Amino acid sequence: MNNQRSTIFMKRALSSCILLLCNDFSLRVSSLSTVGKKRSNIILSSKTCMPNASTSTSTTKRIPNLPSSGEDHPNTPEEESSSMTRRNAILKPTTFALAGVLSTTLPNNNPIAHATTTPPSSVVPTTTSQIPTGGQRVALAGPTSPPSGFPLASFGLQIYDDETAYKLTTLALEAGYRNFFASVLAGNQRGFARAIRDSLVPRDELYICGTVLSNRARGENAAYLKTQRGCDENMAAFAVGNIDKLDMIMLDYPGPDSESIGGQWKAFEEMRQNNLVTSLAVSNFSPKQLDDIVLWGGKGVTMPTVNQLPYSLSYHPESILEYNRKRGILVQSWSPLSRALPKYGSTLAAIGKKYDKSAAQVALRWIVQNRASFCMQSKKLTHFEENLNVFDFVLTDQEMAQLTALEPPRAAIA
Repeated sequence: MNNQRSTIFMKRALSSCILLLCNDFSLRVSSLSTVGKKRSNIILSSKTCMPNASTSTSTTKRIPNLPSSGEDHPNTPEEESSSMTRRNAILKPTTFALAGVLSTTLPNNNPIAHATTTPPSSVVPTTTSQIPTGGQRVALAGPTSPPSGFPLASFGLQIYDDETAYKLTTLALEAGYRNFFASVLAGNQRGFARAIRDSLVPRDELYICGTVLSNRARGENAAYLKTQRGCDENMAAFAVGNIDKLDMIMLDYPGPDSESIGGQWKAFEEMRQNNLVTSLAVSNFSPKQLDDIVLWGGKGVTMPTVNQLPYSLSYHPESILEYNRKRGILVQSWSPLSRALPKYGSTLAAIGKKYDKSAAQVALRWIVQNRASFCMQSKKLTHFEENLNVFDFVLTDQEMAQLTALEPPRAAIA
């Protein structure tokens, strides 16, 4: 009798455990589905200057099937599956020096001096011992350029928890990265900040960029308040790592109209005036949207120093670099390899053999020699190091032309 009762009790207990596990699983799936829908709504409602965008009845632009930003070595399954930040078009960071020359003495009276210097393809590269930690650097336009220059290579955190962000940031620091893009969209700024705090790298050697997402707020006042709140949230998250001032703050997307963009920029200007950030930046801004900043602020407005765009071998519309350079803005690629490697990997690898470089390194070098910068993500130390090792060789003019011709430039962005 006792054995029968024990058996019945064990069966009931087992059934209860199974029921609890099933309920927990259902809740988790439901929660993930809700989060996914919210992120999807944010992305699909964003008005951007991205390619192949179609206008909806609400005057917003839908961004179809663009890869996640900063996707590193997309043919590696274990890394590709975790690269989720800005799926359908989201993410960003910036700076650049010419091949082997650290540009820190640009004339103050030339707001786009860094865009008019000798093309990198004609510059003799430095030796490895001359390349600063974190790769080549460049002076940004305006008075807010860091004294040591802006590192061309940046590590952009993706969507994962704070613990993973801590581990990968520590790994990136070990590999030599000094430029970091910690997007609010990734949701792990606190984990990143703790890694910075616990590292032995001096703060003045690092370049840290945060972001604000306020593109759905319509009207100057609403956009101002939403952006202001986003600035405060950034500072609260970074404070966990004793970071009380950012090197750069970036708008993830432009507002839906000129007035909204003006409100966004008003909050950014205040953040800079309050000495909480040094440089201001944008992502996914078209020429018109950049000019909306000037229309709002007038002659004395602080212009963005960086515009993060999906610039790569597989997407380089006519004038995409030129319209930014004319305004003193450096382009930073947030998706440099995700489409280029699958499409043109064999050609890139063939060119790379000459320099003992990988296909990925050649694709990144093409970006640098076009006087732009790039933001990458990875989970392996070897890939972190590989992505930084692109500043000790120079592609010939013929090789640059060959690579550019792989994907004919699309029509210019309006």
